[in-house]
Amino acid sequence: MTAEPSEPSKAELVAAHCWEADDRVPRDPGMTAFRRRARLHQARWRDAHGHPIGTQPIDPPAGRPARLVGSRLPLDYARETGANFVTAGARAAAAGRMATKEPRQSVDVQRLWADLLWSPALACNLFGDLAGDPGLADRALHTWWPDVPGTVQEVRFLYSPGWLDLAYTGSLVSFGAAFMLDGGVVGVDAAYVDRAKRQVPKPIRIDHYLAIAERSGVFAPHLADEMSNGSELVVMWLRHLLVLSMLQHPSDRWRWGRLVVVHPAGNAATADLCARYRELLVDDASFTSTTIEELLAAGALPPATTSALRDRYVID
Repeated sequence: MTAEPSEPSKAELVAAHCWEADDRVPRDPGMTAFRRRARLHQARWRDAHGHPIGTQPIDPPAGRPARLVGSRLPLDYARETGANFVTAGARAAAAGRMATKEPRQSVDVQRLWADLLWSPALACNLFGDLAGDPGLADRALHTWWPDVPGTVQEVRFLYSPGWLDLAYTGSLVSFGAAFMLDGGVVGVDAAYVDRAKRQVPKPIRIDHYLAIAERSGVFAPHLADEMSNGSELVVMWLRHLLVLSMLQHPSDRWRWGRLVVVHPAGNAATADLCARYRELLVDDASFTSTTIEELLAAGALPPATTSALRDRYVID
């Protein structure tokens, strides 16, 4: 039996400018330890590749004090070099996405460029090389999920079919990446060190959300009580509803869809949330989860990309 990796000491974290109060997860020492290991891993990756250290705030006003943060890059440097992205394809995917603004989008541009822990950047890194080659994207997708029907036409990032559009969920929830198929979609929620907090759906939207859920026929009867009263599963549910709302859209553009949650093996909190979420489903064809390690082990990405991703995100 493999022993759990140890948590870095406070002295190690302080020395690397990685001692952050927000990394502590109440009543979950395992997740606290993982978040601290991940932050230190990113700081060491940055240092090993010769990148300068960033700050909090990410873009400090001139003449104002800023605190060094080992898991960040200086914003101007990050924008100029694209150093948060491990391949040319990932950098191009991020730059292309930032060059095109979707109506009413909500995107934290600074964190995408400069925060080494930011999950949307992970999505660009995982799938950026596929964006420029639909054939490679199709082969990769069907290596990972052979049952997916259709052919990949495009890979999009930080994508929603309609931000705040009631023809969909009417929310600001989006996918980290989306594989657009001829007649279908695979939306990806990439979660690196993310931890869910209990949320209550907006009262003005809950009836709309529940109507999408009921039309889909994939949820157990106790779903309404679980979500209406507040749950750590709310954001995951909204992303799943975004897929399901696409299938219900009057355009009939999408006839098949799935949400995939991708997380590191060490992020036990996200793995647990996925297991809890499955208990709300009577049909799980439109929802699944996998680890970064499993994606990389499948050999679907170019070897150099796989190596760069292991170096960046796999924590021993």
